[in-house]
Amino acid sequence: MTDLSIEVCGIRYPNPFVLASGPPGTNGKVIQRSFELGWGGIVCKTICLESDKIINLVPRYGKLKSRKNPKDVIGFQNIELISDRPFEVWLKELTECKKAYPEHVLIASIMEEYNKHAWVEIVERTQETGVDAFELNLSCPHGLPERRMGAAMGQDPEIVEEVTSWAKEASSIPVYAKMTPNITDPTVPARAAVDGGADGLSAINTILCIIGINLDTFQPMPTVEGYSEPGGYSGQAVRPVALRQVMEIARACEGKAISGMGGVETAEDAIQFMLVGAQTVQVCTGAMLQGYEMITDLCDGLSTFMNERNIARVDDFVGKALPYFTTHAGLVLRQQKAKREKAGQSNRDTMWGGDIAKETDTLVTD
Repeated sequence: MTDLSIEVCGIRYPNPFVLASGPPGTNGKVIQRSFELGWGGIVCKTICLESDKIINLVPRYGKLKSRKNPKDVIGFQNIELISDRPFEVWLKELTECKKAYPEHVLIASIMEEYNKHAWVEIVERTQETGVDAFELNLSCPHGLPERRMGAAMGQDPEIVEEVTSWAKEASSIPVYAKMTPNITDPTVPARAAVDGGADGLSAINTILCIIGINLDTFQPMPTVEGYSEPGGYSGQAVRPVALRQVMEIARACEGKAISGMGGVETAEDAIQFMLVGAQTVQVCTGAMLQGYEMITDLCDGLSTFMNERNIARVDDFVGKALPYFTTHAGLVLRQQKAKREKAGQSNRDTMWGGDIAKETDTLVTD
């Protein structure tokens, strides 16, 4: 019988599927409801100390739809900020969630300005609620760059290392750093987070994008009073990019826990993230589009995959695809070797005489 549970950083998840930080974890009520549905863990919507500085807009979502089937959403943009609910309210609700569901995994996503005192305060006060781990939001691609928050912080490796070290000093529970994809080499800030003491890495956050332009008004979407801004791109269309970045981070930060995400809508999507090194897989846009009940299909799909291949535990296949990645030069050498071996086999099949065979073998292996 397959075992869908997995232990990461000393935390036991009943299954590897986690609701990602965002609208799915917007308050205590929906968090508790998600636990009841069977999610392996939940990352609450990102919180900060001064929620009065957070002003969300309407509309703040945009959809990219399939040309063949307009009902099929292949990409999703948001210009939503972190939670605008008071920090004190969040402390109360997180405490209630852990009291009601002590065996369920609750991760607090936190974000602050480039200020050690603020980071230490939010860590110390939040962990008193009983949450199981932290996820440092160093990667929100839009909003608050003027306060050096989110990706404005996560794109600077020195700041990533420093902020991570602040959180680790104050924390008595595991700390994940959530990585931005809006950078040339994702392994640079990932290594910096590890140098700062991060127990794990989450990747990826949304990709900065423009979902589209209205051809009648010439205005970008989503449109707020006739204007817009680039926002975070998610949904199935980002999955190939996310898989590549998770793979690179897993190879660069060997041994570190990884929570992968980006365009996960099915069990097959999630399994691919696990094969490139993620122990847990987060879902946000997929749950927004399909409903939180999708957890049933995710677990059923994972069980089927494991049963068909006689895989007993999730740990048994995490990272199994990593050895099959190489460089272009590596691919060239492998293909040349395969051609030589094939040619050598052909020669052995058609030639006779020991001396000729030996000579052929020498030529093939040199």
